[in-house]
Amino acid sequence: MSTTHSERLRGLLEPLVSAKGLDLEEIEVSRAGRRRVLRIVVDSDDGVDLDACAELSRTISTALDETDVMGEDEYQLEVTSPGADRPLTERRHYVRAVGRLAKIQLHEGDDFVARVLAVDEEGLDLEVPGVKGRKPTARRVEFASIAKARVELEFNRKDKKEEEA
Repeated sequence: MSTTHSERLRGLLEPLVSAKGLDLEEIEVSRAGRRRVLRIVVDSDDGVDLDACAELSRTISTALDETDVMGEDEYQLEVTSPGADRPLTERRHYVRAVGRLAKIQLHEGDDFVARVLAVDEEGLDLEVPGVKGRKPTARRVEFASIAKARVELEFNRKDKKEEEA
């Protein structure tokens, strides 16, 4: 996707997504046989449900039909939320991950899993689980030192409601 095409798509889609109270995370145009696929990833602090994706899809489809931004070729529109294990790349992603485990790789090569406790403008406060019966330890990591981060799936994670009870 050319920069101009990307900018035109983002310019059209960003206000539509924002009007629904969502964040536009990603726009991807790819080929699937003879067709193109326009995949739009949206998220919010409260997550995104199927109804919100369907409603936004109808809105975007109408807007795309009224413009020439996708050209004359056929395309398939997909509006989706990010996967549970998607990369954490923006501060807002870390804020949404508070209370969850994340696998973090630092630029210096250190690689560990920790629970995100708090997020501020500079970085994260983490709790690194103890190994072999040891107590968890607190750790501070600045955003600038993070090379990669991704939420870890927890199948036996206690729900926040259970913890409050």
